[in-house]
Amino acid sequence: MGLDHFPDRSNWFVPNASMRDAYAPNHAESFIQDLEVIGELPSDLNGMYVRNGPNPAHAPHGRYHWFDGDGMLHAVRFQGGKATYRNKFVETDGLQEERAAGQSVWPGLKERMPEGKLPDDAMKNVSNTDVTFHNGKLYSMWYRGGAVYTVDPFTLNTLGKLEHDPRLVGLQISAHSRVDESTGEFMFFAYGNRAPYMHYGVIGADGAVKTFIPVPLPGPRLPHDCAVTPNYTILHDFPLINNPEALKQGRYSLEFHQDWPTRYAVIPRHGTTDQIRWFEFEPRYMLHVANAWEEVNARGETEIVMIGTPYVMPRDYDGSLDVKRLLFTVGTQGTDYELYQWRMNLVTGETKEGVVDDVLNSEFPMINTAWQGRKNRFSYNVLMGRPRTLEQPRFSGLVKYDFDTGGAVAYHPGEGFWFSEAPFAPRDGATEEDDGYVVGFVWNGLAERSEVWVTDARDVSKGPVARVIMPVRVPHGFHSCWVREAQLQAAAVA
Repeated sequence: MGLDHFPDRSNWFVPNASMRDAYAPNHAESFIQDLEVIGELPSDLNGMYVRNGPNPAHAPHGRYHWFDGDGMLHAVRFQGGKATYRNKFVETDGLQEERAAGQSVWPGLKERMPEGKLPDDAMKNVSNTDVTFHNGKLYSMWYRGGAVYTVDPFTLNTLGKLEHDPRLVGLQISAHSRVDESTGEFMFFAYGNRAPYMHYGVIGADGAVKTFIPVPLPGPRLPHDCAVTPNYTILHDFPLINNPEALKQGRYSLEFHQDWPTRYAVIPRHGTTDQIRWFEFEPRYMLHVANAWEEVNARGETEIVMIGTPYVMPRDYDGSLDVKRLLFTVGTQGTDYELYQWRMNLVTGETKEGVVDDVLNSEFPMINTAWQGRKNRFSYNVLMGRPRTLEQPRFSGLVKYDFDTGGAVAYHPGEGFWFSEAPFAPRDGATEEDDGYVVGFVWNGLAERSEVWVTDARDVSKGPVARVIMPVRVPHGFHSCWVREAQLQAAAVA
């Protein structure tokens, strides 16, 4: 087990609940083999589960928000029925600067930025939000957008920044990019508070930038995710924005414009700015996409179908949108989502949209990534419980959706458990979409310990087939990925 190389924190002042209990940081960087298992790890589960999340290395000055913590990667490697754990900080420029200073020097999400500074300039890229695998490396990313940090998948050592092409230097690349496993291409978008407000790009399997174009928007926006199909990329423009006057004063203040449409840009994967087509829908806000694909309708016309988990749009008694309640939900990490579908007809320009499921409240959708951008049947989401306190969402279980039947199966072990996003891990030699497992960290509040639960993807209702007991606490976190054993072997010899 590695040793904590940061200063003593025994006198830290803990300002809110987002730094206590299972949210509290764990600063030890560890390597632990032969983890204890309750049940039996399947011998055909081989690969690595990696999850990112906030882990503040220094005591914050001012008000702390859960999203402010420094990125830490937690990886569990499965081989031959055994499991190994490793974790390390993502060595961002901001973390190294604060380490040299011996204290926190950057303002957090709840603090006013320095005079004359936009949040783009003044906030630390903590690289704590998402992680994906591309070109033999892990990519660690931040939801506000910034440099992508490359990480060795075996040691979790930070290798540097994804800025080998001058067009990427200083670009605010979003956390949610997409990898097409059939081509090895990495599709990304960047956004910020300066015109043209968005860019789109494609990095090839060899690591070279193949496409890079501006995507002009009417003003600064708050997109979060994107979607891809074999031929197109779909980017988002929602009517949720930061108040422009507040931004000038270095503050965040959300606005939702119910008279603006939700807009989706459909771009040929290697297209140009003049090839962008915009499709308009009812005003909504969404964080995460489950998947998108191209589908030929009964008239022989190609449609793009996209499924995601937008916020439920709260209504007043007269049926009008309750904007105040929506903003309160978004701003306090409230959890009220539904599964939703959008259709864009590339021939006629027609659009359709509607609810897929408004019964189960779920988010953080994950699919078998071999079906990324292609029509899939299943999605594995986190079941969202009702928050007990502000800024503390409850990830209370798992949901498996069947898009073909419209049905869903949920698993909830009861009070006291907190789940993480759980990626799909294919069984060795699998040929069917759901032939494998879903793997994710779970905080067992009854035993006050972290675990990794391995669940049979074909029947999540039975709960885990194996529980890996973590000898260290893994703080609550965000997004994750599964790296197949074949991908790791290829990276080892590259």
